[in-house]
Amino acid sequence: MAAERLAAVDGLEVAIFDAMPTLGRKFLMAGKGGMNITHAEPLAAFTARYGDRAAILAPLLDAFGPQALRDWIHGLGVDTFVGTSGRVFPTEMKAAPLLRAWLHRLRQAGVRTHVRHRWLGWGGDGALRFATPEGEFARVADATVLALGGGSWPQLGSDAAWVPLLEARGVAVAPLRPANCGFDVAWSEHLATRFAGAPVKAVAASAGGSFVPGEFNVTAGGIEGGLVYALSAPLRDALERDGRATLVLDLAPGRPVEKLAADLARPRGRDSLASHLRRRAGIDGVKAGLLREFGGIDGSTAAVALAAAIKALPVPLVAPRPLAEAISTAGGIDFAALDERLMLRDLPGVFCAGEMLDWEAPTGGYLLTACLATGRAAGDGAVDWLKEIHGS
Repeated sequence: MAAERLAAVDGLEVAIFDAMPTLGRKFLMAGKGGMNITHAEPLAAFTARYGDRAAILAPLLDAFGPQALRDWIHGLGVDTFVGTSGRVFPTEMKAAPLLRAWLHRLRQAGVRTHVRHRWLGWGGDGALRFATPEGEFARVADATVLALGGGSWPQLGSDAAWVPLLEARGVAVAPLRPANCGFDVAWSEHLATRFAGAPVKAVAASAGGSFVPGEFNVTAGGIEGGLVYALSAPLRDALERDGRATLVLDLAPGRPVEKLAADLARPRGRDSLASHLRRRAGIDGVKAGLLREFGGIDGSTAAVALAAAIKALPVPLVAPRPLAEAISTAGGIDFAALDERLMLRDLPGVFCAGEMLDWEAPTGGYLLTACLATGRAAGDGAVDWLKEIHGS
């Protein structure tokens, strides 16, 4: 996105260097399950999704927000539609056609691409250093935009190797942490063996606030999936702050606890507890397994206590899954190290964009939108800088 903004200025030579054999690998991975490019909710609500970085990102999203992004995609000849959840997708639901059209437009604009060029920092003369299959390569640039990603999915290129390079230059970098991640849970051997891989559907969950509906999956060592990712930031922060965190599950959303207790208080007759839970509360399978694991229930548990456990089942978490497995990254370059153009204050002419900046957001199109908005802002900042040093 930065290259596109720079290439629109006559006379500039613009090049993209990528460590990987092909461009846009993580972009393509983001579209593997359906390319959720942005979200159609009102801009104020959209911006609020960025939490304590909302105020910083607001001007960038005002300049290039969800609707501007959709218009930009349409300009590439790719149609979009809004799903039932408000998420926005290309009509074909794939990232590859969008990336191909975009790269074609960049080539037409004169942008040159260089793959298998891994950035190594700066040489003594200020030149950019790259490792290539043919050996080290140096390039002098009047302006540089770094868009090196965070630390998640390192096999796609975002391996955080840039952190020590910038820290050595005095740039403040907040520690990289997993975002939109799963968590380890100390399952019993029975639950881990019987229910690993099982989806938990039609539930709601809370991390200390209001309950959020959704679904997730049980793994051999913990939990993952959309509902867990939506609450991962407060859960991760609680683990870091307190050494413990609890995900509270409502296994029967939409059923008031009083009605549930009344249904469960009906005579059981010869039914086992499992049959009674299935008939009276719709709790069976993995839900029943979770209830037995953490509900402290047995055949003698009173109906009121059963209902309370179903409506607020505490699942204690052990730790977030490693950063390399996370969908995205929290932490990164401190915004105080950047000016309003996203230029590093201590490294004039060097701009930064994307996930390497210190912000995070939930899935749902927010990650890609902010990456593209910061890339656009960094490109525009680099244009302003070049005019400043060379004259308009």
